[in-house]
Amino acid sequence: MLEGVSVMKTIAFIGAGNMAKAIIKRLIQSELYQPKEILVYNHRYEPTLKQLEQDLGITPTLELSEAAAASILILAVKPFVFPKLLKDLKEQLNEQQLVVSIAAGVTIAQMEEVLGQRKIVRVMTNTPALVGEGMTSISNNPHVTVEEAGEIQQLFESMGKAAQVPESMIDAVIGVSGSSPAYTYLFIEALADGAVAEGMPRQMAYEFAAQAVLGAAKMVLETKEHPGVLKDNVSSPGGTTIQAVKTLEENGFRAAVMKAVHAAAEKNRQMS
Repeated sequence: MLEGVSVMKTIAFIGAGNMAKAIIKRLIQSELYQPKEILVYNHRYEPTLKQLEQDLGITPTLELSEAAAASILILAVKPFVFPKLLKDLKEQLNEQQLVVSIAAGVTIAQMEEVLGQRKIVRVMTNTPALVGEGMTSISNNPHVTVEEAGEIQQLFESMGKAAQVPESMIDAVIGVSGSSPAYTYLFIEALADGAVAEGMPRQMAYEFAAQAVLGAAKMVLETKEHPGVLKDNVSSPGGTTIQAVKTLEENGFRAAVMKAVHAAAEKNRQMS
């Protein structure tokens, strides 16, 4: 977490979906905000908004103007909603507010085209944020100060790790972290399937596979060693691990993963 940064501004969420809920939950757990200090707007008091109020104690509102008065405004709606939402917000914002988008495929330039020269931050996070292990990229336009960018980084560090990244790298972010939990789930499932084929019960296989992936990821982050070095450390000459690695290489494992990252990045480029 950034030193010397204090998040004391009012905050509002537009949208009450799963990602908004994940962010709100972590903000409360980290004590950056009290539940009643968090305003959540939805155009109808539908079950999702009602459930958020009941579960987390947030302040709901059906008035966009109330949410638009917050100093930090988190846009947590689907990309197809953005054109109308931005038009509705345009006349209600002031130059000091921070507009933070978590939508894929909506660029800062596209938001500026409607909102004008506002303080705009584009955030890309991933679903492990639901369990406090998200990876979030933060990109902003020149109107956002260093201090303000730091405040947004602190917000998203409450749900995992966060880093400031040029928007030009957003496609790579999508490929390597935004979409990659799905690839990892496939890997875990495949590991478990292999263990089941060797006679291990299904639920036990999932636990062993998932914990192995979690532990390996933690080794990379905490030791700061190159992944190749860590791989070499467990690959004894003539042993089981190097035989498995050889089989993965023979079947194009590394190339398939690289192609998956490229495919996700390319799709994001097409959506922008």
